[in-house]
Amino acid sequence: MLYLAEVQKQKGGLLSGGSKTELKLLACQRTDQCWSIVSEEVMTADEASKLNDGILILVELNPNRQVQRIQEAGRPLVNILQNFSRQLEKFKLKEEEIDQWKQSLTFQAQELNRREMDMEVRLEQLQQMEDDVQRVEAQKQEVETSYGEIAQLREEIERNRKDLEGAWDHLRGEQRRLEEHKAESQQGMVLDQEQSQVLKELLDRLSSSVSPTEKVQEHLNFAFEMVALQQALLNPHWQQLEQQRTIVDQQQVEIERLAQIFVECQNEWQQFQNSVEQQAADLKVNTAILNGKQEYARMLKEDLLSQKKLYQQIQSWAAISVNRIHHEPVNIAALGKMSLEELQKTVEDLEDKLVLGSSFVNDQEHELTYKQETIEQLQQKLNQASESESSQLAAELAEEKDLYQMLNQTLVGQRRNLLEQQELIKQHQMVLQRRQGNIVGNEHDHQSSHLRPILAHIEEEEKQKLEELQNLEREIEQIRASVEQALLMIEEQTQQREMKRQEMQTLEQDLLSLRTVTAESRGRVNLYQEALQPLQDALDGLKQKLHSIVEVLSQVQATGDNQLQAITRLRQILFSVIS
Repeated sequence: MLYLAEVQKQKGGLLSGGSKTELKLLACQRTDQCWSIVSEEVMTADEASKLNDGILILVELNPNRQVQRIQEAGRPLVNILQNFSRQLEKFKLKEEEIDQWKQSLTFQAQELNRREMDMEVRLEQLQQMEDDVQRVEAQKQEVETSYGEIAQLREEIERNRKDLEGAWDHLRGEQRRLEEHKAESQQGMVLDQEQSQVLKELLDRLSSSVSPTEKVQEHLNFAFEMVALQQALLNPHWQQLEQQRTIVDQQQVEIERLAQIFVECQNEWQQFQNSVEQQAADLKVNTAILNGKQEYARMLKEDLLSQKKLYQQIQSWAAISVNRIHHEPVNIAALGKMSLEELQKTVEDLEDKLVLGSSFVNDQEHELTYKQETIEQLQQKLNQASESESSQLAAELAEEKDLYQMLNQTLVGQRRNLLEQQELIKQHQMVLQRRQGNIVGNEHDHQSSHLRPILAHIEEEEKQKLEELQNLEREIEQIRASVEQALLMIEEQTQQREMKRQEMQTLEQDLLSLRTVTAESRGRVNLYQEALQPLQDALDGLKQKLHSIVEVLSQVQATGDNQLQAITRLRQILFSVIS
């Protein structure tokens, strides 16, 4: 088993000999990634005698608690800490994922609660509709019961009608016989008592055979009341259904309106997208042109600076050449009396001084060039700086320009001294070459005559380049202004595009929610209508049947009234005959 231990060395006394090495066990490895603290157990280990006191080691023990292997714990502990750090990072990632899942589950739970509430509302509505349907079914059964009673009454009326027809036939026979008796009575014959009694019985039988319709009318009225009650129960549901259908139609109109607005927003967003892409392409082209012109302007400035330096040098040479007659001339006679070695030594000394002076002037020229580059960099920063930074940059630029001017003025005299030294060396070299037997001509007039055209050419070229540089800087400013304006327009249109995108997202969410609500409402309306329409059809059919019964009952009532009138008339005639 692997343990983490600390090396402890106990120094022995004079009598006990050398020091004793012990291992203090601190932790034990249970698995690859699991360590547990053990009780502070100390064991002797001569194998660790070469290790320093206090060092942490990993020691592997066998079941007999004997040391099998020892290694330093530095690198393994680092690996364990790295693994622990990675595990912590993984735990953090898992916690973030768990938080995300919690948020997602919370949202889903809220959505499920909302849908559960909607389902409860729908269940209540369906329960109410089922109760209404049950009440309607109960009323329908009562109406059907009444309808059965009405059918029985119709059958009874039909039987009575048949009996009545038979009685009428018998009455007609009796009426014919009565007519015969009447004819006989007119011839002097009269009815006897038995015949009169038979006629009275027949009339009474006919009167009693006319069935009353009041009971049937009461049943019909009750049936009509039940139908009206059922219709009154159904009417609020039909009104609610119509209201729901109107709401669904309004929602459909709103969906079409939002869809049209969404399409318009999408078209506007696409226009903004195309415009931003086109302006970005134009901006890239203008930026490339601006960078090219700025690079060309920088090259022109460098050329002008070089020409300016060259012009200053040539101008200094020309001034020295022109004003040389004012300087103290070289004593040629004294140089002629000097020995050749002494003259040559003098020339070498003068050349050494010239080298030192040239080195110093070149360093100053490099410093002047560095100042010029610093001025150009500050000028570029000033052109692109904000108002808060422009004042500080302007002060730095003015300071650098003053330093440049001072250094340039200092170099004018140094250049002149350098040229005078060069001229002095040339005169000594001419005397030296003449004494050495070499023929040397006078170059002063020749040099001064050739410097003026060069200066004029440099001035003309500098003027042209300055004019070109000014035109180029104006173009650069115009392009820079157009680039800044394009950047502002791109930023503004990007913001507008982002606003349109957010508006599109909001419209899309509203449209999706409204479509979902409309689909649910349409489903409820269809379900409501499917539940109500069969009830309404059954109620309308029952109402039609009741109206048919009323018509039949009216006909029966009219027939009964006619029969009673006829019987009354016959009774009157019979009584008149009997009397």
